[in-house]
Amino acid sequence: MMDLPKRKRTRLKEYDYSAVGMYFITVCTHQKMPLFGKIIDGKMILNDLGKIANQEVLKIQNYYQNIRIDKYVIMPNHIHMIITIFQTEGINPFPTMKYDIPNVVGKFKAGVTRNVGNAFMHSVKKRLWQTSYHDHIIRGEKDYKKIWEYIDTNAIRWEKDCFYVKELYKA
Repeated sequence: MMDLPKRKRTRLKEYDYSAVGMYFITVCTHQKMPLFGKIIDGKMILNDLGKIANQEVLKIQNYYQNIRIDKYVIMPNHIHMIITIFQTEGINPFPTMKYDIPNVVGKFKAGVTRNVGNAFMHSVKKRLWQTSYHDHIIRGEKDYKKIWEYIDTNAIRWEKDCFYVKELYKA
C-alpha cells in the first residue's frame, strides 16, 4: 500500500463550525483560473459563470434559516464572503440539513458546478474549484470592519491581490 502525503488540516481542530458567529470565507477556482469575469477600471465585470456564482451566493440565505451573507465579492478567480450564523427560535424546519460552514460552502460550490453545464466543465477539465477553502473566524467588531473593508476594496486593489496571477492576465 502506498503512503500518500497527508494534507494539512485546514479547519481549526475541535472548533464547532456550526457555532453562532461570523466567518470570513474565501473560495478559489482550480489553479486560480480567472473564470468569473474581469476587473476593468477597478470594477468587477461578471461573465456568465460569474453571474451563476452570484446567484448561488444569494441562494445561501434561502437554504439556511439561521445564516446570512453580510458581505461578499466575486473576483475573477475567487470569492470572499462574510457569513454570519445566528441563533434562531423554534424548531428547525429542515432537521436533516446541517447548519455549519463546511456544508454551506459545499452546497454553494456544488450549486455553481451543477449550473455551469457540461460543455463548460469539459473546457475546464472537470475541475472548477480548488480543493477546500480558507476560513477565518471573525473575532470582534474591529476584525469584522477590517474584513468588510478588504472585501469592499478588493477590485480596486486587484493587481496587488495575493490571488492575482499575472501570467493568467496577459492580453
